[in-house]
Order: sequence, then structure tokens, then C-alpha cells
Amino acid sequence: MDLRGYFNRIGFTGPYDKPDLDTLRTIHMLHVMKIPFENLSIHCGEKNTTDLNIIYHKLVKSNRGGWCCENNLLFSWVLKEMGYKYTTLGSKVFNKFQNDFYPVDSHLINMVEIDGKFYLTDVSYGVSCQLWYPLEMISGKDQPQPPGVFRLLKEGVRWTLEKTSRKQVVKDKAYANSSLIDKRLTKTMYSFPLTPRAKEHFVDTLDCLQTSPDSRFVLKSICSLQLPEGFRALIGWTYSEITYNPEDDSDMVEMKEIPNCDIETVLREKFNVVLVNKLTPKNNKANYCM
Repeated sequence: MDLRGYFNRIGFTGPYDKPDLDTLRTIHMLHVMKIPFENLSIHCGEKNTTDLNIIYHKLVKSNRGGWCCENNLLFSWVLKEMGYKYTTLGSKVFNKFQNDFYPVDSHLINMVEIDGKFYLTDVSYGVSCQLWYPLEMISGKDQPQPPGVFRLLKEGVRWTLEKTSRKQVVKDKAYANSSLIDKRLTKTMYSFPLTPRAKEHFVDTLDCLQTSPDSRFVLKSICSLQLPEGFRALIGWTYSEITYNPEDDSDMVEMKEIPNCDIETVLREKFNVVLVNKLTPKNNKANYCM
């Protein structure tokens, strides 16, 4: 594993001898612009792992993306190698159908300390709720970013992350009622205490997420990548491009279906992803939207 290889992968060319906030903001933003959030391995007959060497080879050397325990574990290694003081945390994702959090920690995140201040980093949530930059750990503070306004709320020992979005305007009215469109303007994302977690804490849950027939990651094949003007996503056969329009307080959504014969081309041309094994796209009903 080589830090320079990671920097080449995300296009970072700046100095990295000082673990400061500006550098952290830069590598966080470049990561989400270059390395997709995706779960395609599950739908290619492969298995996701918490082995950092395998993750590095997949995300850095093979130009793939990954889900949270791949992207954020890789990012924790980057933080360590760059000299940042960080803590890996586990969070419970909010289930909008049940109006409650999932009972187990399924989303790995990192908290970084710089000059006595703490910041949440998360390079692997994907689609419209993806952080571009670290969030300062201040309860109740609105922290605007291009995707919307993020906000951390502290109650007791737990922190909750929520996001206020803009209205999504669907260009093709045939998709106006798509289950992938998130009509909520305020979204609860996940909740977490500041208890340090090793990667072993997530192993059983991750095995369940990639094998259970009820898991949204089994029910849907997902690939999303942030862009300077928004993000793009391929969920099953549905390809979407979302353009942020903060001046109009809305986001423009363009959607279309991709035939099976063109899926590999779309992944290669739009996400720079080339798969070794054949993908079986899926877009079944699940607790997932853009």
C-alpha cells in the first residue's frame, strides 16, 4: 500500500507534510469526486471485505469504488499515514420506512481532531447526501455544502446527522413518481456515539448486508459519483444525472433506462469503472433513494 498511489488515484498534487484542515478538506473532496460509492461486487459474485490490502488494490489499483467500509476504511488509513489524529466510529442509519434507526452499526465513519477541534469525515454515503467536506462537530450549526445544508445535533451521548435538501425537479415527468426520487426536504441520515470502533465491529453486519435477501444492497445494484455540478448514479438499469441549482433552490434530475447491453459502457464512460466479472443489475423495492 502506497500513499502516493492513493494521491494519484484522486488527483491530489499538494503538499502533505502538515495534517491541517485545508489539506483534509481537499483530499475529502477529491476522494468523492474520483472514487465512486458502489456495491457492484455483491452483484458480480464477489464479496466485500474489511481487509485493507484488498480494499487498496480494488479502489486504488483497479479503479473501482466501494461502500462505506471500503471507502472510509481506506480513508482512515490515509488519515493515519498523513499524520492526522482520528477515531473510527460506527453509526446507525435511519430507516425512513420505519421512522427509526437500524438497530446495529452499519455505517463506518471517521472523526478527526485538528488543533483541538473535531471534524466528521465520511467519503462514502453517496448520491445527494454525500459530504463533500468534513463537518465541524458543533451541535445545531448549519454547515452549507453544494449538496445542501448539513447539520449535526447532539442529544446525550449520541450525535445525529441530518441534511436539508433542495426540491428535486424531474425533467422527464414519466419519472416524477419514481421511488428513487427523495421528496423529503429534511433527511435524517445516521446517528452515532463517540465510541471508538475497530473494523472487526462491523464484520457480522457487513456479511448480513451483502447476503440477506432483505438488504437494500442485495436488492439494488448502486454506483454513484459526485461531480463539480452535482452527481450521477446508476441504480439497477436507471441512470440519473442531478445538477445542483442552489440559486433556484432546486436540483434538476434527468433519468433514463439503460439496456443490459450498454451497462458496461455506462460504467466505463460515466464512472471510470471496469468490472472483471459480469454484473447482474438489480433495482428491487428497498429503503433507498437519491
